[in-house]
Amino acid sequence: MCSGLYRNRRGLLGGAGKCGIIILSGAGFSNAETVTAMSIEAREQALQYFQRAYKLQMKGELDEAIALYRKSIEACPTGEAYTFLGWTFSFQGRYEEAIRECNRAIEVDPDFGNPYNDIGAYLIEMGRPGEAIPWLEKAVRSSRYESYFFPYFNMGRAYERLGQLDKASECQKDALALNPRYAAAAMALAQLRERVN
Repeated sequence: MCSGLYRNRRGLLGGAGKCGIIILSGAGFSNAETVTAMSIEAREQALQYFQRAYKLQMKGELDEAIALYRKSIEACPTGEAYTFLGWTFSFQGRYEEAIRECNRAIEVDPDFGNPYNDIGAYLIEMGRPGEAIPWLEKAVRSSRYESYFFPYFNMGRAYERLGQLDKASECQKDALALNPRYAAAAMALAQLRERVN
């Protein structure tokens, strides 16, 4: 979710990053609240910047999105904001900058899985699939990631580019086991089967 604020499996609203962790409410807690260095207002401002940046990114207004992601980070650095800033750079083919931002995301929130996956995906796009695999394995092992099928799909892409078609097929099967509706993995698996037969 957005800017360090997310709902976990129990529906608790929380967040992570240099702004600290805050639990606003939820089952098993009596309005527990942990506030660290940054104010709630700074978090709210960061979230607003993040949401505006994401909308601009989806419209293709990338330079404007980059500026707002940076404002979000300035207000309250989070793994999400750094990762999405990197993702925006990737839309422009600026993979080295995208990887740099993902590394910053990991520094802020090492449990957040998205930046590990994204680094792996960018390395694949840069023609470095062997370097991508360890990053994708870290994404799979991360404790906070909503879409574990993505790193399996990307690992499949990496192994395919390395000519390891059996491993590539297994990864695509793993992706589909986690998300049977993921069409890209289904298509990749079908293409791999055609190549093997």
